[in-house]
Amino acid sequence: MIEWYEIKNYYMKEYVIKEIIDYSKNRWIALETNRLDQRIFIRYDKDKMPLKIENEDEYKSLFTKFSYLKFRTIYATINLYSQISEDKLKDIENIKYVTPIFDIDGTLEDFDIIKNVAEIIVSYLEKYKVYKSVYLKWSGRGIHIHINEKAFSESILNKYHPLNIAFAIVDFILKSAKNDLEKEISKAKGKSREFKVENKIDIQRVFTVPLSFHRFLDYVCVVFKPNDIQNFDLSWANYKNFKHTEKWREYEPGEGDYLAEISIKETKNYIVSYLNRSTLRQEKISIKKENLGNVGRFQVMGLLQAARYYILYNDINKAKSFGLNRAIFYAWAKYYRPIYKRSKGKIFHLYSKEKEEEIELVKIGNEEAPYNKNTGYFHIGDKDQTPEDYDKEITNKINSIVDYNIAWKFAIEYLKKFPKEVLLDQQKFYKRVYEPIRDRFFEELFKSIKEEK
Repeated sequence: MIEWYEIKNYYMKEYVIKEIIDYSKNRWIALETNRLDQRIFIRYDKDKMPLKIENEDEYKSLFTKFSYLKFRTIYATINLYSQISEDKLKDIENIKYVTPIFDIDGTLEDFDIIKNVAEIIVSYLEKYKVYKSVYLKWSGRGIHIHINEKAFSESILNKYHPLNIAFAIVDFILKSAKNDLEKEISKAKGKSREFKVENKIDIQRVFTVPLSFHRFLDYVCVVFKPNDIQNFDLSWANYKNFKHTEKWREYEPGEGDYLAEISIKETKNYIVSYLNRSTLRQEKISIKKENLGNVGRFQVMGLLQAARYYILYNDINKAKSFGLNRAIFYAWAKYYRPIYKRSKGKIFHLYSKEKEEEIELVKIGNEEAPYNKNTGYFHIGDKDQTPEDYDKEITNKINSIVDYNIAWKFAIEYLKKFPKEVLLDQQKFYKRVYEPIRDRFFEELFKSIKEEK
């Protein structure tokens, strides 16, 4: 990442100042910094006044007051307010306009798919006569598709709250385009994070302002119009020589009214009617790639092997060690190199000669696994697999999509369906227990959760 002084110099460019101020007017502002690997959002000053940018003085004051934080990213609310003050921000009637925004989030490996997904959404908006008021922003690892908030007439805004209009439109279009979107998203190959398209509309939602830096990538948030989707490339987001259009200001008055009417009629879930009903949970459509992001066969293997050991020997720490050990064993054997080789009938596992006296092969059923006698944990790749390692590679990643304890309980119940002789046999376990469910473990888990409800 570039240094703070370069970021600050960029933000002091006359053109950048003008674009950010014009977009941010009447919106509540947020700044983001990363300190000690923690994301920190700043939305108020030291006097507990909400941050805003109405002119150049207020803009530059952010760099005076918060330079010590070395912030990178400037965000603004989807809401445009009549007044920006602490007491008024809680007043629904103080919200004058709301910008409908579709959030496409992926990885740079799937750059072309991100653009294709954006084109699908734009095509559906065009079906409902919304095009001139649409603009797109490159967010750093995805695209935000905006409908200019002034594309809705005063008559429609008087009829429905602008938050409900924005929520309903994003939800309706994503549901309408669901099959086309899922087909395109299924092609995503990126492994570093989940590819998803979401409705994130809520009362305090913020999105990156035009020409702001991404929170850790050295790209800036540039705007382009629908006819440039396929022309767009990452060079446009280069902070040293960006390509950006000012046409985010363009809109056709009343262009969004027809879509708003249809969306409100078809969408039963609104924000404003829920604000004082905390017992109700707002459901928003989210379309994701089915590979569940960073959770895959490795985590399923580790979980099932740990559950297998626990059922057989009732030791949770060794179960975690064994589960991670076997997950690594099969991953290396399949994708990188054999984890063991046979020579004169002897199995040689990968560990250093210095550790030969510490490591012994112990039998788990009819298979052998290297075990460190001194630590009491299983060993592979010249490293012990500890419970903490298991939690990092298996538990935490499963927790990102579902409570690990629920997944653990489901794994235990699943394994209990098989006779002990299958759990003791390496090949039978792989073929009869792991293989049939390795690609649908979480699908079956989610199905069981729904059935319980």
